[in-house]
Amino acid sequence: QVQLVESGGGLVQAGGSLRLSCAASGRAFSAYAMGWFRQAPGKEREFVASITGSAGNTYYADSVKGRFTISRDNAKNTVFLQMDSLKPEDTAVYYCAAKRDYLVEYDYWGQGTQVTVSS
Repeated sequence: QVQLVESGGGLVQAGGSLRLSCAASGRAFSAYAMGWFRQAPGKEREFVASITGSAGNTYYADSVKGRFTISRDNAKNTVFLQMDSLKPEDTAVYYCAAKRDYLVEYDYWGQGTQVTVSS
């Protein structure tokens, strides 16, 4: 079992930055791929970024490429999402998720943290 707790959300002006954190419980954190997803009001949840467990390969949605950076600290069981040059359309609830590297679907989810970008 893996439990995920996000933090770092808040209100920021357009062009600003926020850093989200996701702390994971349980063992073998480095064996899990970690992802960030977001859901805006009235919209479906969408993929934002992910990082593999073993190699640390990163992947980004086109909408955030060049502005967001995902990273992980396996010693602290934590994954981060550095968000720069924020836009009002980045406003959403951001969720952290985990899965074994060899699986397709994420099966552990955090409770979410609100990010609001004002224009």
